[in-house]
Amino acid sequence: MRSLFHSRSPFKPSPFAALVSYLLLGFWALLILFPLYWLITTSFKLPADVNNGPFYIPFVDFQPSLHAWRYILEEVGNDTRRNFLNTVVVALSSSVLALMLGSSAAYALTRFQFRPKLGTVGVFLACVLVTIALFLVVGLPLGASVAVGAGLFVISLLTISKRFKRLLSNSDIAFWLISQRIMPPVAVVLPLYVVYQQLGLLDTWAALIITYVAVNLPIVVWLMRDYFSTIPIEIEESAQIDGASRFRIFFTIVLPLALPGLVATFLFVLVFAWNEYLISVFLTNARAQTMPSMVVAQNATRGPQWWYLSVLVTIMIAPVLGLAILLERYIARGLLVGAVKG
Repeated sequence: MRSLFHSRSPFKPSPFAALVSYLLLGFWALLILFPLYWLITTSFKLPADVNNGPFYIPFVDFQPSLHAWRYILEEVGNDTRRNFLNTVVVALSSSVLALMLGSSAAYALTRFQFRPKLGTVGVFLACVLVTIALFLVVGLPLGASVAVGAGLFVISLLTISKRFKRLLSNSDIAFWLISQRIMPPVAVVLPLYVVYQQLGLLDTWAALIITYVAVNLPIVVWLMRDYFSTIPIEIEESAQIDGASRFRIFFTIVLPLALPGLVATFLFVLVFAWNEYLISVFLTNARAQTMPSMVVAQNATRGPQWWYLSVLVTIMIAPVLGLAILLERYIARGLLVGAVKG
């Protein structure tokens, strides 16, 4: 009996401890996976089975039916296919662009030292606000507004910004980037609506892609900055000695070594873009509507008809779950960035 409770080493628990651990992990897995099971089984139920339930076991508690699937794929099939295509195009495009731009910025913040003046940054932001005000409030054409803002920036750069001596570091820039992600989207969605309305980009892929890239770019920079810092700089120095350019080092050495981090970051950003609802509702109407907007619209127009909603949610989450399962090996390695190594 003593052997059941005796641990042979810190890394090999006793049989009793292992049994308790497996039981707790099994209970936790059941708790996490049960909502998915409920969602899938509900999509195969008739309205009467949902309203008179709960029924959980197919062919025992209820008889499975394709009623909800036929409605979503046939009666409203055109809307479903259009919204699913919109979600795929917008989410993939914005995620790839955010990963490309954010990885480049993260590498620059890791390998180069930037020392911009605080006054220069402040003047630039003020000129951007002036440009937006001239375009939206005054009604000046976009080209003229940009020209005025650029002229003010050059003049201010030669005069006002010289009075400020404080310099910013790479850590300040990185913190400013991630602070933009902390800001709630509801604070900027109305200004974005007005800007895209003036530009004629409402209810288009371009509006969603630009916005999603701007929203998710700080996450990419923050995550990839930590990953690039784990890559030994000696490898890049050796390549430089052999005559490799900075661009060649980045694309042929750094990016392949950072593949797990890129995959994990891409999946994070893809999930954020795939499930985004608020911005999609404000900036789209019908042509560029995404799946989250369709789910909420279905619930608002017809009420909580769970058999239809479960089909839509199943269609929406299935590709992301499949992609996560396929990329699990890279994701697990990417999530271990910063872990203690022996």
